[in-house]
Amino acid sequence: MLSQLIRTGNNYGRLNKAFGGIFQYVYFHFDGMKELGKIITDVNLNETVPEDVVAQIKKDVYEHILLIFKNQGIVSGERHVQISKWFGELESTFYKHPRSPHPDVFRVSNNEEEGCTNVGRTGWHIDGSFMSEPFKLSLYHMVAVPKSGDTAFVPLYDLIESLEPDVRKRWERLYMLSDRRSRLTHPLIYAHPITKKPTLCFHLGMTDAFIWDAGTDKERLTEWPETKHILMEIHQEIEKNNRQLVYSHKWEQGDFIISDNLAVGHEATPETQKPVQEVGLRVLHRTTVKGTDKPSKS
Repeated sequence: MLSQLIRTGNNYGRLNKAFGGIFQYVYFHFDGMKELGKIITDVNLNETVPEDVVAQIKKDVYEHILLIFKNQGIVSGERHVQISKWFGELESTFYKHPRSPHPDVFRVSNNEEEGCTNVGRTGWHIDGSFMSEPFKLSLYHMVAVPKSGDTAFVPLYDLIESLEPDVRKRWERLYMLSDRRSRLTHPLIYAHPITKKPTLCFHLGMTDAFIWDAGTDKERLTEWPETKHILMEIHQEIEKNNRQLVYSHKWEQGDFIISDNLAVGHEATPETQKPVQEVGLRVLHRTTVKGTDKPSKS
């Protein structure tokens, strides 16, 4: 199967020949899933990228959600930021670590001296759900690759399409209430501002409550037991059928990922925080592109 072939690491060249286009690339998908992402093997992000290739990348990230660039070596913080600015202005609301190579690069690790720890371990989420306009894109680069420690992704359109009708009907009535001081509310399900496909605005670890039927005479705030039940339901829907909807990316040296943050949920797997003595040092750099659209039902 294609999903098995791409994980061997030695089949990229053979698979590339089967596909055409501006890149030599392969699409990848998983059993029971629709096409999710694109693996790109012949673009060197450390060199000047032609304008037509940049234009194709901008198009593909919204069509395929994840673009995984292989064999990039080490991408400097400055270059990481330059690539990110292809897509818009950057937003730097996250913690600053002394070893970060650039003010706009978020550096995370399994060693607090090397980067911020326990990042992404509070549950499935999109980045920036606590902001009025959540981040458009997230760009990841693994600088130091541990023996284990995946980043897991779930395509949100596929998740919504997989829901039983009664579950989707209930989710359509829900708004999330952020746990941040701003106490922002966003519809749980709304239309992606670019693709117009239904997607989710959510964070399973940073939600204080949900609001039923916001803006109507039936509006009601959930108490914690009900909030917890809804959060667990979302988690279970993501991981149902033996995590059939989930792609868990096993990082390799030189991987660089561009993701449509509004279309794909993610979380760091538990192994990402195993001690250096057990799995080796993990250092991940991330940038986020400032959002321009507030999630809305209209």
